Amino acid sequence: MTTDGDIKVQNAVISVSDKSGVVELARELKVMGVNVLSTGGTAKTLRQEGIEVLEVSDYTGFPEIMDGRVKTLHPKIYGGILARRDNSADMDTIQKHGINRIDMVVVNLYPFRETIARAGVTLAEAIENIDIGGPSMIRAAAKNSKDVIVVVSPDTYGDIIKEMRQNNGTVSQKMRMVLAEKAFAATASYDTAISDYLRGIIQKEGN
Repeated sequence: MTTDGDIKVQNAVISVSDKSGVVELARELKVMGVNVLSTGGTAKTLRQEGIEVLEVSDYTGFPEIMDGRVKTLHPKIYGGILARRDNSADMDTIQKHGINRIDMVVVNLYPFRETIARAGVTLAEAIENIDIGGPSMIRAAAKNSKDVIVVVSPDTYGDIIKEMRQNNGTVSQKMRMVLAEKAFAATASYDTAISDYLRGIIQKEGN
């Protein structure tokens, strides 16, 4: 059984398009003994700065496929995020299947808005910049924010690290809730941008 403030971060997933501050964040997490899972581009950036990471594909035993369209969509990721720490059946399940608890998810999304803002961008280019795994991880972590810290903006990195230093490697339930709200707001805004773009395409074709 877990209670407010005693869920120390042991494993984090970091997968970001906007890499602002991510090296500093990962370095601080490593100092606090956190294991870092990461995906291709982010893993490369962190390794170049001397930060040890485990690639998601090595952890899951399944490679990135379809030009990176499928990277994190795997039970070893989502089981680790969604397992309720105070639910013995959930914890037995992840242990049975060799799934590690994931205590922090640091994700920001493919640059869809930036892509469609470019002159001459094609529909195919826009479609390829619709993130699937990112919003799914964000929503899973936000749903389980009682047990998982969800981080969607570099603006919050400093506050999170500060609180983790002060609280033996964890953050308060109040901050978890604030971060969950930001996470759902981010995915809602992202989906709205996609919907608005597609609606504009349909309207143009209808003229």
